[in-house]
Amino acid sequence: MRLHTVAELPQEGFSTVRVPLMGQALCAGFPSPADDFLEGALELPRWLVPNPPATFLWRIAGDSMRDAGIFGGDLACVDRSLKPAHGSVVVAAVDGEMSIKRMVVEGNRARLSFDNAELPIFALEELAEVNVWGVVRFTIRWHISGAGQGR
Repeated sequence: MRLHTVAELPQEGFSTVRVPLMGQALCAGFPSPADDFLEGALELPRWLVPNPPATFLWRIAGDSMRDAGIFGGDLACVDRSLKPAHGSVVVAAVDGEMSIKRMVVEGNRARLSFDNAELPIFALEELAEVNVWGVVRFTIRWHISGAGQGR
């Protein structure tokens, strides 16, 4: 993945893409952009979203990822075209429940973990059904009270 400096960002002529904002009720499997699962969409600069058909936004609830700088109310931009690797923050369905976790690869085994030192180790049952949906590319956080939460 190539990183850009601020000087390399486009100065004018930003094109935008609409990225679906998934609602709380997500289906088991790849979230369809069907109206039942959409809360809306946000227009983002195209350079932030290299693969629009594989990208969606998901509102974060809880503080299990706070040590990664991800907090409740943030929006995670999740890209399904990225391959998860050791250290990736991923969105996964664990027995059909949506979750955001850190992927940890040890040898040939991968596991998911919280990124909050105050929480107990996240243990997956041996027979748990786990489906990694995508990798968190970036998050959006408002720094004023009530912003981004419909208030």
